[in-house]
Amino acid sequence: MSVLNHTMPLLNGQQQDLSEYLGQVVLIVNTASECGFTYQYEGLEKLFSQYKDQGLVVLGFPCNQFGHQEKGDNDTIGAFCQKNYGVSFPMFAKTEVNGDGAAPLYNELKQAAPGVLGSKAIKWNFTKFLINRKGEVVKRYAPTTKPEKLMADIETLLAGD
Repeated sequence: MSVLNHTMPLLNGQQQDLSEYLGQVVLIVNTASECGFTYQYEGLEKLFSQYKDQGLVVLGFPCNQFGHQEKGDNDTIGAFCQKNYGVSFPMFAKTEVNGDGAAPLYNELKQAAPGVLGSKAIKWNFTKFLINRKGEVVKRYAPTTKPEKLMADIETLLAGD
């Protein structure tokens, strides 16, 4: 069953049906503008630029649940990502990933790919989920895993059916 069966608001407020990404390899990342891992935007943009024509899409979900590192509103977040990292992949409105207010998408991601020792919770910003062309979660990556370390896994999925 696909985890892409959700509609989520983009930074501009427009609703995006995630099922439109079925048939592509999808990398979902919870992001923050004031995090020690914020530099990963650069690597995420490089992955997107390098592989988008082969079917990769990166989806960024800003989150303010970890150390209040995403304080800005949607316009501020978008301007920051564009100005500092040239982000051109889809960025969504601020999203909760844990707790009672967690987006259903994130509840499904956590269920499909638990973290270390079976933990369901997202531990920090820049946790990454790789999804195959069928909308199935293939792997979860820790915040410390740099985007370039995902290249082999992404290439394998892009080369597959």
